[in-house]
Amino acid sequence: MLNQAGIEPDNDPVRSVHITNCYHKSSGGISTSYNNLLAAATKRCRYISLIVPGEKESVEEISEFAKIYYVPAKNSPVFDKRYRVMMPWQYLKTDSIIRRILLKEKPNVIEVTDKYSLTMLAPMIRTGSFRKLGRPMMVHFSCERMDDNVRSYLGIGGIGKWFTDLVIRNYHLPAFDFHLANSHYTAQEFFESLAGVRGTKWLMNTCWNLLRSPRLPVEERIYVCPRGVDTERFSSVARSEQVRQKFCSDLSVPSNAVLLLYAGRLSPEKNVGLLLELMKELYKDRSRDIRLLVAGDGPKTDRLKKLANKHVPGKMVFLGHLDKEPLAALYANADAFIHPNPREPFGIAPLEAMASGLPVVAPNSGGILSYASQENAWLVEPTAQAFAGAVHEILNDPSRRNEKLRNAELVVQENTSEISANQLLDTYDLIYQQFLKQKELFTATPERSRFNFIEFARLLVLALLIFGMGLDNLL
Repeated sequence: MLNQAGIEPDNDPVRSVHITNCYHKSSGGISTSYNNLLAAATKRCRYISLIVPGEKESVEEISEFAKIYYVPAKNSPVFDKRYRVMMPWQYLKTDSIIRRILLKEKPNVIEVTDKYSLTMLAPMIRTGSFRKLGRPMMVHFSCERMDDNVRSYLGIGGIGKWFTDLVIRNYHLPAFDFHLANSHYTAQEFFESLAGVRGTKWLMNTCWNLLRSPRLPVEERIYVCPRGVDTERFSSVARSEQVRQKFCSDLSVPSNAVLLLYAGRLSPEKNVGLLLELMKELYKDRSRDIRLLVAGDGPKTDRLKKLANKHVPGKMVFLGHLDKEPLAALYANADAFIHPNPREPFGIAPLEAMASGLPVVAPNSGGILSYASQENAWLVEPTAQAFAGAVHEILNDPSRRNEKLRNAELVVQENTSEISANQLLDTYDLIYQQFLKQKELFTATPERSRFNFIEFARLLVLALLIFGMGLDNLL
């Protein structure tokens, strides 16, 4: 049977449903990746559905093969309260919207891109709480590290790391059949959690048996699938002196100013305080008028604005959230890109900057090392002095700058959104075949446990509420 495009789909195509709280139509690396995946699925006649939080229940038909389900969700009670979050009771209830969607789609594969409120879906399916659904392959996509989030928002180092290792080791790892990560840096958290197993082997064995973990070595269940950049949208071809002059005019910035750019959320985990410290350092150089354009929004916005007006008045220009098209134009017409986060899970923004022909200054750590190196970027220690030195080298050494930009072009060609999306689809096929061939290792059903997931969910929600009130008092 031919589809609407006149193409015959695969004989037995994998039908997948992807669930995430991290989808926002026009912004964010995860959203961008899912949009690319939906486009690639359409080209390859693959059935993919996305379940995301929304203001009201609706369905967006992307194509014959791709659709997005919006599930009503309230704003997050903690962290960044601008974002909507689907909670456990939205799939725990017998007649919940998410249950109805899953039964309608009948997926072979369910992927959860979330480390918190959505993860209980996997152990529920593993232990038979969704019997009408059968036993689809359960995949967890990790786009961030839990230990980095805890460190950024709560400021607890050793204790936080101990706690997140405990959760990853005894809950996340056994709850899913496979784990995908957007970088080796992100994936490393799984292996680090196992390194601390001494003294807690009984707990680990108990949890893994309770959750009916796959009886396969962990390294055979973890795959790295990097993200990619849309080179049609982000390109140096968009650079135009006329467009740049208009930017300067609209922003009341002198036309001869050096335009640095940061694009991303203004939130604790992004280490945005370094942006201010950098501009305080560059402010000492009165031979140039250097401005930092800040494209993005978040819980740190007001605080950062206040400090910028106090310490570097007029040198940091806050643009708020920008859609992809104006952001792409801004990339192409700036002079350098500043990425302050030393613990970036992957970092699509620096890759977009490279595609736009921008020199990139970033920390010499984290997930950006998946594609960034000293040959194509300025990787330095995450200090104001080191970042300022890199900016001065970019401005003072055109030969070195041009060499790194040429190398960056080559890296971009190897990390396009099309290549990334197709690699991800190929990985789904690979692990699904492994799941089918060794199904007894994934779906063995030992004596039924008395573990009460409903009660567990109530305890989790109570803990979240108490944690949220405590966090609000701290802030």
